[in-house]
Amino acid sequence: MAGDDEEPVGADALDRLVWALRRAELAVQALKEQRLRPLGMMAAHYTLLMTVHAEPGLTGAELARRLNVTPQAVASLVARLEKREQLERRAHPRHGHVQELHLTDAGRTALRAADEAIAGIERQISGELSTPEAAQLRALLDRVAESARRA
Repeated sequence: MAGDDEEPVGADALDRLVWALRRAELAVQALKEQRLRPLGMMAAHYTLLMTVHAEPGLTGAELARRLNVTPQAVASLVARLEKREQLERRAHPRHGHVQELHLTDAGRTALRAADEAIAGIERQISGELSTPEAAQLRALLDRVAESARRA
């Protein structure tokens, strides 16, 4: 059959920037899961709690868009965090049928503990870089994210 001998990717595929970003993302994600597990939290919980902390009053649909996941995935996470009493729904002040998400005191406590674990990862990674390198990496990653959003 024609093409069976052809390589499915170019010789440089594993040297591409996007592959390096993915390797870094997977390594950091695994470390986050490892450090958050003793707290009874998954990285997805931390991300959701952090997003609600940063933007209190988001609806489930808005949260799904921010996190680039399905509304069903957010609903499942929200239900889990509500069961743990870390999140609560409140009626929107003007649109009573719209439910806004807010952290509870337990949610703020859980987020504080999780963020300490995440800050430890940040210190570990930053410790491998000089201060200027860390600043440069953050700036470059911001540019990569902006470029990807514009695409």
